[in-house]
Amino acid sequence: MNPLAARVMSTVAGQLGNPHGLLGKGTALMLNRVNRFLIEEAVRAAAPVAGETVADIGFGGGVGLSLLLDQVGPTGNVQGVEISPDMLNRARAGFAAQIGAGRLQVMAGSLTELPFAKASLDAAITVNTIYFVPELDRVCAEFARVLRPQGRAVIGIGDPDGMAKMPFTEFGFRLRPVPEVIAALEAAGLVVEDRAVDHKPVPGHLLIARPKN
Repeated sequence: MNPLAARVMSTVAGQLGNPHGLLGKGTALMLNRVNRFLIEEAVRAAAPVAGETVADIGFGGGVGLSLLLDQVGPTGNVQGVEISPDMLNRARAGFAAQIGAGRLQVMAGSLTELPFAKASLDAAITVNTIYFVPELDRVCAEFARVLRPQGRAVIGIGDPDGMAKMPFTEFGFRLRPVPEVIAALEAAGLVVEDRAVDHKPVPGHLLIARPKN
């Protein structure tokens, strides 16, 4: 890869991990479009129902927030967590009515320090986010901590072999083998189902984790 292409791909990778500035606005739209299929599948796998408290961790452009709000209805509650101040501001503007009604809260936070009390969530999703976190064990421990006994956490990732073919993933992405992620979730005390998702250009995996009962 020539130096110019490398700079471009590095910028793309940085925006995917933390959308910001003028480029971040375009990144948010792109994330909603490109990730929508896997996010929809993640929401389906999490199976939220009316009245539940659910979360989208690293919600990016916000399409997952919309889907979760639809599923839990007016009696439910959706929590959105983001590290990007620009994406938080975008969500506050775009979901002002839902926030005002108390159906949605958006807050700063990370996968390794979820801003939730113990056993406070019925379901949580995070899609295409763990590539940017070095401490996988802490991520898994946090999901185990915040889930209620019958809770579900769904981690959506692209197949590592397919992701490795994307030119931007050599710039800061951690493409862990799926069994490694499963093992980390199990070590945190969760039971995991690996559900393959056939999609182009990169197939995906939904790792559906539940507390051991």
